[in-house]
Amino acid sequence: MNDTTIGSEALPATRAADATTPAARLPLQKWLVEGLRAGVFLRPRVAGCAPTPLQALVLTALVVFVEVGLFRLGIAGPARLDVQAWLSAWWVAGLFIGLAWWAFPTGPAQPGGEGAGRPVGVGAGFVLWVVASLPNTLVYQGLIGAIAHGWIKGAVFSQTWLYWVFYAVFTAWSLGAAILLVVRFTGPTWRGAVFALTLVASTGLTAWYFNDRAWQEDYAERDAAAENRPRLHLSQQAFETQQALLQSTLAAVAPERPGVADVYALVFAPYASEDVFMRESTMVSQVLAERFDARGRVVHLLNHGSTTATHPWATTPNLQRAIAALAQRMDRDNDVLVVYLTSHGASDFKLAASHWPLQVEPLSPADLRAALDKAGIRNRVIAVSACYSGGWVDVLANDNTLVMTAADATHTSYGCGRLSELTFFGRALFDEQLRKTHSFEKAFARAVPLIRQREIDAGKDDGFSNPQIRVGANISPILKALEQRLDALLPAEAPAQPQTGQTGMKVSTQADTAPEK
Repeated sequence: MNDTTIGSEALPATRAADATTPAARLPLQKWLVEGLRAGVFLRPRVAGCAPTPLQALVLTALVVFVEVGLFRLGIAGPARLDVQAWLSAWWVAGLFIGLAWWAFPTGPAQPGGEGAGRPVGVGAGFVLWVVASLPNTLVYQGLIGAIAHGWIKGAVFSQTWLYWVFYAVFTAWSLGAAILLVVRFTGPTWRGAVFALTLVASTGLTAWYFNDRAWQEDYAERDAAAENRPRLHLSQQAFETQQALLQSTLAAVAPERPGVADVYALVFAPYASEDVFMRESTMVSQVLAERFDARGRVVHLLNHGSTTATHPWATTPNLQRAIAALAQRMDRDNDVLVVYLTSHGASDFKLAASHWPLQVEPLSPADLRAALDKAGIRNRVIAVSACYSGGWVDVLANDNTLVMTAADATHTSYGCGRLSELTFFGRALFDEQLRKTHSFEKAFARAVPLIRQREIDAGKDDGFSNPQIRVGANISPILKALEQRLDALLPAEAPAQPQTGQTGMKVSTQADTAPEK
């Protein structure tokens, strides 16, 4: 076998001779149509034709323009174009051209031969390959954008394995179309096989090392623009203010009262980009202070652009310091610590944290458990208002702990959007039921059907959030005694009304004020 024969496929005797044969020309729209056909596994009808340099340039620019626009659609809020990340993926185009020059025949097969009607030429291969990416990109990025903007609602990404199946299907489509196109040029040759394997390897390498998105969320613009929300400005004064504020807040925590089972509380709202968490954490702080005889014993950690001078930042180190300080003030064996966490949640069970431009790490259930165990606080009531928060239960539960979560480990919760007053969980449990009873178990039991009905009314289509509760054997009688003590403090108390938070915003408009039964 010589260099001009590969398998049974006869190639032209020399590249130079073929280069002298003028190729037929097709109009621009024809190249576009045939590239789209290649993208859905159909044979491109361009045998013996080659695009002009201008056609190749125009079609490449068109594909680039469409792809950049579709990538932008995948981010619902303000975004910025990361040119470096976008260009980093184009090394594959250079690799394709080099491999095509090496593997593709440079002229048409002999009339009546096995390869008759086969497309030829590096230019034709490159243009078809570029345009063939469009159908896959249109469908994939269109779905991503529709989900990001809320035009499609569902459980597409509610579980990690669903996302990876989604990703694998579209990656297989993209690779399959490219490999079939290569085979249409090379035929079943060893060079074509090497080309195909290299495309597979380059796809994996790109996904692993060059997977940065062309568009990145512009947190600064989003935080500043959304609802005219004030934005955090980092400065030496801000850091000094925060240091002094944390110290004074922790120093002001009231000491435990001998002979009284006091309630202490830590309210943690680490996601600054949406006001609902500020409203909810403020409401919960007030309910605990007023309804659970905890005035002077509530520490409220909050991330928001308007509260740098009034609230310590909600960061994991501050949470650890606050728990340690509360442990020093309370009777760790007899008092009760209530911890309320409110933010977005992910399927890895970490609590989202954001306070741009401050870098804030997400909080995990193991972080919270470790801080509580280190502080030696025995009696704990922990409520987590976040998607997938059921994943916190097993980590936090023990005989001395009551854990409540807004969802189970596989479902989202509702009410944490930009326009929400309160989350469905926080509203039903604290703003409504705990204003009428001092029992966490009763309040939770009454809140669950309210949450279910509101999710139905709101059109939640990815399944009931399914809030969770687990009550330790030792904490139950302690909370029962606390309930009796608090009930005795205000025997003629009328049902409490929803309050206005420190920010001046109403925290609820639909509280159920019927008396406890």
